[in-house]
Amino acid sequence: MEKEQNQNDMTNKSEEKDDNKKSSETSTQDLNNETVSKEETKEETLEEKVLKLEDKLARTFAEMENQRRRFEKEKEEAYEYGGFVFAKEALNLIDNLERSKQILKNDEKLKNSDALNKTLDHLEIIYKDLISVFSKNNIKPIESLNKKLDPNFHQAMMEIEDDLKEPGTIVQEIQKGFTIKDRLLRPSLVGVSKKIEKNDEKAEENKGK
Repeated sequence: MEKEQNQNDMTNKSEEKDDNKKSSETSTQDLNNETVSKEETKEETLEEKVLKLEDKLARTFAEMENQRRRFEKEKEEAYEYGGFVFAKEALNLIDNLERSKQILKNDEKLKNSDALNKTLDHLEIIYKDLISVFSKNNIKPIESLNKKLDPNFHQAMMEIEDDLKEPGTIVQEIQKGFTIKDRLLRPSLVGVSKKIEKNDEKAEENKGK
């Protein structure tokens, strides 16, 4: 009887060991599965970080390239148009020469004298030299007379009756305009033609007023 009892106890213990072994194996497998899952999650997170870094690098390089282009453009404009203000101020020399010539021509005491002619010749030489220097530096006068009024280059100061010219044609240049390369340095101040108004048309306009 005791023998049978011992055998049963041994059998139960053996079964318990098997159950414990199976339980242990199951726990180990679950732990392994959990570890693999964590590693997979970790790998995905690293991949996302790499992608974010690559995107950030690409954006940084793009911004650097944009800054380089802006710098090159600003440097080029500074080189090409750095003398813009100086050139604009220098135009006063030409204006003063033109005024001096006009004053001398209108002086009754000097009219038709050799002194006047020689002085005007000298002023004309200086004027041409200035225009030549400006031209070498890409500062060029705007052609105006007998041209159609162009608001990009001309500024109309008055209208002059003239039936021989198409309305809007420049018939008088009050002040010469200039460009520097492809930019307007200053516009030409001009007078433009308009049709001659007949007396009856003027009378009608006066009645309307």
